[in-house]
Amino acid sequence: MRSLLAIFPRLISSFLALLLFFLLLFSIPIPPASAAIAQPDKIPLTLDLLQDKLRNPIQSDGLPTIDLHGLLIDLRPENQAFRDQFYPLLQAQLQKPGTPVGLDLSYSEIQGDFQISLLGLRAPLYGQALSPIFSPTEQEQLQRDRRRLSQLGKLSKSLLATPNDSASTSLQITAFRGPLKLMQTRFTGDADFTNTFFLNRIEAQSVQFAQTSDWSQTRFSQATSFAGAIFGRDARFRSSIFFSKVGFDQAQFEEVTFQSSEFQSTANFNRAVFRQNANFSRIQWQGNADFAQTRWLAQAMFSRSTFSESFFLADAVFEKTALFREVRFNKPVNLRGAAILERAEFGYASFAKGAYLNVPGLRFDSDRAKIVGNPGHIGKYISVPTLQGNENLLRELIRNFRRLEQIPDANQLDYTREGLRLREMRQQVFGTNINAASVAQLSRLGFSAEQAAQIVQRRHQVPFRNPTELLSLGAVDLATFINVRDRIIAKDPTSSGREVWNRISTGLSYIGLGLLLLLSRYGTNNWLIFGVGLVVGAYFGVLFWLVDRWRRITPTPILPTPTETIWVMSGYSVLTLAGFSAVFRNSDYPLMTLASIAAIVIPVPLVLLILLYRQGRYHPKLAESYFTEEGSLRQIRILIGRLPVIPSHEMFRERYMPILWDRRWGWLNYFDFSFNNLLKFGFNDIRLRDQYLPGLITTLVWYQWTLGFLYIALFLWTLSRTIPGLNLLIYFK
Repeated sequence: MRSLLAIFPRLISSFLALLLFFLLLFSIPIPPASAAIAQPDKIPLTLDLLQDKLRNPIQSDGLPTIDLHGLLIDLRPENQAFRDQFYPLLQAQLQKPGTPVGLDLSYSEIQGDFQISLLGLRAPLYGQALSPIFSPTEQEQLQRDRRRLSQLGKLSKSLLATPNDSASTSLQITAFRGPLKLMQTRFTGDADFTNTFFLNRIEAQSVQFAQTSDWSQTRFSQATSFAGAIFGRDARFRSSIFFSKVGFDQAQFEEVTFQSSEFQSTANFNRAVFRQNANFSRIQWQGNADFAQTRWLAQAMFSRSTFSESFFLADAVFEKTALFREVRFNKPVNLRGAAILERAEFGYASFAKGAYLNVPGLRFDSDRAKIVGNPGHIGKYISVPTLQGNENLLRELIRNFRRLEQIPDANQLDYTREGLRLREMRQQVFGTNINAASVAQLSRLGFSAEQAAQIVQRRHQVPFRNPTELLSLGAVDLATFINVRDRIIAKDPTSSGREVWNRISTGLSYIGLGLLLLLSRYGTNNWLIFGVGLVVGAYFGVLFWLVDRWRRITPTPILPTPTETIWVMSGYSVLTLAGFSAVFRNSDYPLMTLASIAAIVIPVPLVLLILLYRQGRYHPKLAESYFTEEGSLRQIRILIGRLPVIPSHEMFRERYMPILWDRRWGWLNYFDFSFNNLLKFGFNDIRLRDQYLPGLITTLVWYQWTLGFLYIALFLWTLSRTIPGLNLLIYFK
């Protein structure tokens, strides 16, 4: 018992010690597996190691390459003894005649400032002397840039004072012959690559620049890749030339400038991020410029640049101002899905034939952001392919230009919107409903038997909401969809009677909207509606002259004189040509506009004239004009409320006298009456008499009066939409 009591305290202490051990063990965090394996530190580059690397270059892509990857290269002032030996030793190896020697600095860390000019070979920019160390291909590459500089020099001499020849011949550039690999290289100091001609490719994927990197006046002869590069401070590519394809995709920039540079091939900035101001002004883009999915956190400047090929900004986000002032676009600009959060300015931008701003899905709020351009110019170049999904965008764009008092641009976009609506109506009238079409109908549209079967199977499960859902079917490819998309619609199936009624009502709306677009550009063009009025007024003036003066040939002729006929046809020709000129200058589809006018003014009058001349005219006062003039007062009057026939009262009959046939200027009365009847505005009050008047002539006059009532309503509506002050009163009341 005593022994047990003696052992008990020791057991208790052992248990407590063991418990404390386990508590400490479980309280220590277990490192992950990746951290368990110690990452090896970069090996410092010494002179001995450098000389060994220089003596034993490796082969990379068929070229000898100095392998300095994965090293710690200390070029700081504290290590001046090494730095003074580093550049001369490396330069001597890189400048050897014969096959170019590459340099691989991948995965290395370069401490201190780095200067590429101390590694390349100096070559003159002017003159004919080139070092024999360059191969014929390299000399041709250098000569290409020298010819360009020589042309610029001649231009500057012609515009400015002649520069000192000795100064010009002393200008030199650093030529780097071999490929340069900088994959995941980290530069902790300033990196100076200025005034260098890289005759071979540069591979700089995921390179990191902690300080300033300067590539000003650098030439890139071969393909260059900065994919995933991180520019921690300023990145300068001012006046650089990229002769071949270059990639900055997924790169991250702080403040960057490419001002006055040239991209002679495709430039890829896809998914790049610009955290501070980005200067892309005065750049020549000779290939495609891909800025899709980029993000601009500060100002983006593309002023005075020229885009010879397509410019892609799909899904790009501009959080601050984007400047496109005086930019030249030769091909379409893709802004599909982009976001403008503050301001996009296209002042004095010019668009070549076929160039436009493609903006479907553009995220834009006119209450917070603005799109600015030359009034009456920018709206013509904003394009949306379909109305579906873009109704709100077009509404915001129209609101934006109205707020800026750019009424022509707002009206242009309104016209564009209604044109897209007209296209949708046409599909509703003539399109085939894929939710109700039979297999035979689908086959006639262009679907294969397998595709038609899948469509029928899918719509039994879930009806199609829009035609684009066809692409979710495995059997329907993009080519087939593009072939049939303008001939199909997707809506809930209805009864045949209801379907016919819907198509008829939509068809009438389609005709009405089509006439508004063709005759007045949906109330956005005063000169077009004025030209239409000239054509119609002149046409009816000739008709009225014809029915009044050309009555019968036998037994007693009542015909106009040849002189009068010449004057009438001359006046008609002048008025019609003026109207045609206005139509062709202002209508997008002038021939269809004229066809619409003909469809309105020719059939009914033609039938009335045929009936009139077939039955003949035999009534009292046959030798007097059907048209009378109220001669008691001559003044300019608005005649909207005036009817075309005089009242049947003796007092009015005394005031209205038949117009005179025996006056040389008498033919002007017919055009005066026609324009009074159409425009409701005139000088003389000319009307039809109320006695001994053939009903067919009355019908013809009332037909024009009805058209005139519709015309003046359309004309006033067009004026209200195009006068800035009145326009703002209507839309922002």
